[in-house]
Amino acid sequence: MAPQPPLLSMSGITKAFPGVRALDGVDLDVLPGEVHCLLGQNGAGKSTLIKVLAGAHQPDTGTIRWRGEEVTLRSPIAAMRLGIATIYQELDLVEHLSVAENVHLGHEPTAAGFVVRRRAAKESTAALLKRLGHPEIDPGRLVGELSAAQQQIVSMARALSHDVRLIVMDEPSAALDPDEVDNLFRIVGDLTADGVAVVYISHRLEEIRRIGDRVTVLKDGRAVAGGLPAKTTPTSEVVALMTGRNVAYVFPERPAEPPAGTPVLQVRGLARDGEFAPLDLDVHAGEIVGLAGLVGSGRSEILETIYGARKPTAGQVLVDGSPLKAGSVRAAVRAGLGLAPEERKAQALLMLESVTRNVSVSSLSRFSRAGWIDRGAEAGAARAAVRELSLRPDNPSVPVRTLSGGNQQKAVLARWLLRGCRVLLLDEPTRGVDVGARAELYAVVRRLADEGLAVLLVSSEVPEVLGLADRVLVLREGRVVHTAPARRLDEHRVLDLVMEGSPAS
Repeated sequence: MAPQPPLLSMSGITKAFPGVRALDGVDLDVLPGEVHCLLGQNGAGKSTLIKVLAGAHQPDTGTIRWRGEEVTLRSPIAAMRLGIATIYQELDLVEHLSVAENVHLGHEPTAAGFVVRRRAAKESTAALLKRLGHPEIDPGRLVGELSAAQQQIVSMARALSHDVRLIVMDEPSAALDPDEVDNLFRIVGDLTADGVAVVYISHRLEEIRRIGDRVTVLKDGRAVAGGLPAKTTPTSEVVALMTGRNVAYVFPERPAEPPAGTPVLQVRGLARDGEFAPLDLDVHAGEIVGLAGLVGSGRSEILETIYGARKPTAGQVLVDGSPLKAGSVRAAVRAGLGLAPEERKAQALLMLESVTRNVSVSSLSRFSRAGWIDRGAEAGAARAAVRELSLRPDNPSVPVRTLSGGNQQKAVLARWLLRGCRVLLLDEPTRGVDVGARAELYAVVRRLADEGLAVLLVSSEVPEVLGLADRVLVLREGRVVHTAPARRLDEHRVLDLVMEGSPAS
């Protein structure tokens, strides 16, 4: 019997953004009626590839063939018209519209070419929801009133409201309980039985084995393996393919002995319902503690809760033995906590302001006299903090938006250095930073720790956590599954823990 021709064939796909080559000659073939699983660590290129397939990004080079014909996907609408639908992990539903309005958004049934047939939209939506096993969802209900699992069903119904032949599902089980996952797999089985292909992205290897037919593995923007059998390829082989790297990580030397004495930061029973389970951790002066885990494991939520940006449902945070007011950033900053968030441009930097103002913004009271800011004192203090971190250019009057990613991150660190913080919380500290600047940032963080700061680090890049931290807590689905000195762990072991799970230790 002749082999089945691909429904989709992507060949030599490249895509570059400033400072990073996200895709570097990726090939992907998807057959009709198969579940093709896409694996790779955070930053491997999965999201960029599916955005190219969805028409949200245009590839720099490469070809896309759909049913044997070369096509150009100039927009998400163009992809949808061909029969390609994408369901992102962050669902793009409109919360203040009804279920039926979301399902038919952009292709509403009309009479006389312009009058929306609302009853017809509700009836067809009800039929789709019944097909998906959720007839209880009211087509007239506002999407914002639904649970996360129900919203995902609505997103699937929207995809099926078109003549879809391929559906991309990005981490579809992340917000589902076991029964809902079973229903998801039933839906996927029904779709593939009808000849619809599914590209399925997940970090959970047990799901891949259960539902997948073939696997493509991405690493550093390249497809390092394509068409592997999903059910029989050993976990060790998949992990080895995911962990091989092109980038050299150069880390400063760690202290020979772990810090002793009373911890600066203590976290006791801290929890947020639906995000992370009760957590205990200590960070000493001079110590870097890393949180390793996949997207959705609760890493960033833990940092933001410690910082007071989120209010815990249980537990407390103590600095130098004194408890902080829960859910108060002001209290955290006054106690000596500083946060360098994951999205520094949106969450930390004033992009139109100077480096000076970005560095001084958390310490303005130091330079205020009778309601007026002493600009000279502000500039002098900012200049000293900038020079201590070797920020370039050595001119704090320039707009922070003109700096490279690495120097923008240094500006955030300089802010907390000027503030005199005791505990530094780092969330994805090298995201958007080019390879050459990473080693410099690592050296800065290590030096700050050696000078007495307590550092709590989150990174999607396992080598970064293992190379920079003294001690590592491994998270899986909001729980600590392993704790160990970083020198006793390797990348394979951490990935095994976060993908397969392990008893807490």
